[in-house]
Amino acid sequence: MQLPNKLLRDYKRLLRLLNNGTVFTAVDTETTGLSPDTCRIIEIGAVQFDKSGIINTFNTLINPESPIPAGSTNINHITDTMVASAPVIKTVLPEFINFIGNSILIAHNAPFDLLFLNKELERCSMPSMGNKAIDTLNLSRWAYPSSSHHGLQYLANAMNIKVEDAHRACDDARVCSEIFLRCIKDTESVQKI
Repeated sequence: MQLPNKLLRDYKRLLRLLNNGTVFTAVDTETTGLSPDTCRIIEIGAVQFDKSGIINTFNTLINPESPIPAGSTNINHITDTMVASAPVIKTVLPEFINFIGNSILIAHNAPFDLLFLNKELERCSMPSMGNKAIDTLNLSRWAYPSSSHHGLQYLANAMNIKVEDAHRACDDARVCSEIFLRCIKDTESVQKI
């Protein structure tokens, strides 16, 4: 499955987009495993923001309609009991798509989350997301080329960004949005060239 979203790689334009009032939505998913073809989303979190700050948040657990593997629960602490009464993905996706609108999506290791979301849309016979997207993993590599680590939790720690609930979708999305803004701030002089 190809990634239909257009990943923005012209990082020198980001400051201009932010200053022009562009709306961004940081997105994170928690899943039952690593393959979008065989695994399912069990949580979606999103933080929508612009230059003025957070506009809105979206967060929901999702019933994958199958048991959550222990390995997944060990990472995100989401259990079968927690998702037993949660909505199924088919009822969540329309609300999520409405939430993101035409905003630019941001995710850390964006291909992972976007492939999962688009695979779930495909399973539900819904069109793929057409939003442009930014991968903060690659953005951080551009902003901090001398750093040998670019993981979300590592960057949060290095930037003194408070992590409240690591490996839970809404908090990871918030952390991602703060890393995005910090990368823009730290490269502002390069972006003005």
